[in-house]
Amino acid sequence: MSGPLEQQRAASAPVAPVAQQGASGNVPLAASDAAGAPGAQASRQSDFDARQQVLDRRTAENNYRFGVAEHNCYSTFFVNHCIGRARDQMRVVQADIRREQLALDEERRAAHAQERDQQAALRRAQDEANAPQRAANEAASAQAYEQKQQQHALDQAQRQAEAPQRAANEQSYQEKQRQHALAQAQRAGEQSQRNANQAVYDQKQANYQKQLDEAHRQGEQKAQERAGKAQRFEQKQEDAAKHKADVEERQKQAAGKAQQKQQQQQQQQQSDQQQRQQQDQ
Repeated sequence: MSGPLEQQRAASAPVAPVAQQGASGNVPLAASDAAGAPGAQASRQSDFDARQQVLDRRTAENNYRFGVAEHNCYSTFFVNHCIGRARDQMRVVQADIRREQLALDEERRAAHAQERDQQAALRRAQDEANAPQRAANEAASAQAYEQKQQQHALDQAQRQAEAPQRAANEQSYQEKQRQHALAQAQRAGEQSQRNANQAVYDQKQANYQKQLDEAHRQGEQKAQERAGKAQRFEQKQEDAAKHKADVEERQKQAAGKAQQKQQQQQQQQQSDQQQRQQQDQ
């Protein structure tokens, strides 16, 4: 029965590489092959990862076996000879792992090249498939631009044809404006007397309102002065109370600090006395 190491070597044996025609560039890949590539790429990458794990595990085991053999060699008589044999065995396995690693790296490079060719083929196929739509879009844009140019020319021709009528309409409008101005001037002459009478009345009302506003202003000013005096008095009272509280707080803090200092001095004296007693003993 084969051991775990033989089973790992069998599992890590190089498998047949995938077709590399796309990687070499000799045969172009079809768009359908490129479209179905992601699943195959994932499977192939999973196989690469599994084989790499086996190689990494074999390398770790080979290094471990050499370390164990080297340790055991120090208990033999021919230490250097024993270590040399263990190193040769380790190098044989190391060379085998190296050959498989190189083969795996080569397969990976070939697979990456094939993936690049597949992606390029897919992009070319998409570009070719989108070419008719791009051409149709460009043709539609050109046609729309041409239609806009034609509509612009039609609009200009229509405006030029309507120019005489617009001039006649403008002249009629100006005549109406002159008639309206004359009517307003006539009404203004009649309105001037009414305005004069209204001005006299408005002046009387304005004088009365001015006197009334002045009386209100003086009353409000006096009320504000009284309120200001009351506010200043209250502020002085608050400041005095705050000053008193601050003085009492500082006195309290000073008393607390003095008491604390006295306690510290007593504690220091007791400590000094205890030290002297201990020294006397």
